[in-house]
Amino acid sequence: MDGVTVIILAAGEGKRMRSRRPKALHHLCGRPLIGYALRTARVLADRIVLVVGPNAADVRAAAGDDITVVEQRERLGTGHAALQAREACGEGTILVLPGDTPLLSSETLERLVERHGATGAAVTVLTAVVDRAHGYGRILRQGGRVKRIVEERDATDDEKRITEINTSVYCFDARRLWKALAEVRPDNDQGEYYLTDVIGVLGRAGARIEALTVSDPVEALGINDRKQLAAVASIQRRRILDGLMESGVTILDPASTYVEDTVTVGPDTTLYPNVVLEGATTIGGECVIASGCQISASRLGDRVHVKPYCVLTEATVEDEAQLGPFCHLRPLAHIGAGARIGNFVEVKKSRIGRGTKANHLAYIGDATVGDGVNIGAGTITCNYDGAAKHQTRIGAGAFVGTNSTLVAPLVIGEGAYVGGGSTITKDVPAGALAVGRAHQVVKEGWAARRAKRRREGED
Repeated sequence: MDGVTVIILAAGEGKRMRSRRPKALHHLCGRPLIGYALRTARVLADRIVLVVGPNAADVRAAAGDDITVVEQRERLGTGHAALQAREACGEGTILVLPGDTPLLSSETLERLVERHGATGAAVTVLTAVVDRAHGYGRILRQGGRVKRIVEERDATDDEKRITEINTSVYCFDARRLWKALAEVRPDNDQGEYYLTDVIGVLGRAGARIEALTVSDPVEALGINDRKQLAAVASIQRRRILDGLMESGVTILDPASTYVEDTVTVGPDTTLYPNVVLEGATTIGGECVIASGCQISASRLGDRVHVKPYCVLTEATVEDEAQLGPFCHLRPLAHIGAGARIGNFVEVKKSRIGRGTKANHLAYIGDATVGDGVNIGAGTITCNYDGAAKHQTRIGAGAFVGTNSTLVAPLVIGEGAYVGGGSTITKDVPAGALAVGRAHQVVKEGWAARRAKRRREGED
């Protein structure tokens, strides 16, 4: 929207969170709380000004380089916080958002800004009508028009019975805002400069005050403690799952499925119960993610089948691969199209070729494995010598037998064979057979002789 400056207030200490972490950085469905306000503001604003408290380097870092950040060195209330942003703001419309109300939609805020512009008001307040108004500022009207806002702690008993609340979201005419803020005084129980008092100042001056009531009051839910964080997260999780199902994803049991706000899932994919999808994860279409899987910051192509109880972190899986059950893909694992990574196989920082199979009980680390390779059960790439990691390279079409130990650095050529039970310490040429194991010794009658000696010893 043209000419809109958004001020996001995120300088509060969040004492009720009982945390060393700033409230703005507590996560809700995969994003820090401040991330929701910033995402919405970027849709609406020409410029964004974020107000933070002292010692808020982590909040600054989370904001990104496209945001102007100003500091409220003394926490003297929301009015004082807004005033810190004055030099960074332009003229025209100023939209003030709290940093701890993540359910606010951009559609609601667009309607608020449009209403403000259409009426020519000095301020337009976003309100909500709720069943339980405890803890919120109350909207006081006269003749149907908003006159002022009273905070809960300063409200009379009659005022506390009002169910229309302040959401702490406002659209101001910039010139009227700064002029009214100059008249605000800390004459309240907290000794703070309330931004809500600007409404009263404007009302007494005869300025036009408009209000827009949000359609769904849950949008107004703020977060002050961990119980409220959990309650809002429950609503957001349901929104995420509803959005996925509307886009063509099958979720067999939404009550037991956790998907973060940062995840995308393609159509005709099925999510089984107890699936966890986290971080910047992308899952293609027609995939199956079976029960108990946890996938974080990973990318899966189309028609990937992840069998039960697999863990993927920062991994890439190409089309039509099969994983699990019980496999573990660690960071920088890259699984080629049509490959199979099976029971109790761990892959770390390795690239697995198209159609390659590692079906059972293997560890593949710091390796490059070509197309169409067979990795036998119990195979280990020994990538660490106690001081440094080393690479293993296995060429296309190679066959690595069961219970093989591959001591890196090592190259196994294309089409080579490694005999089962081998410890391989030297490069294997293409097409060669390598066997590295002790000769078998058979001693006939040994077991009987041993049993006889034991009996004689007992006598």
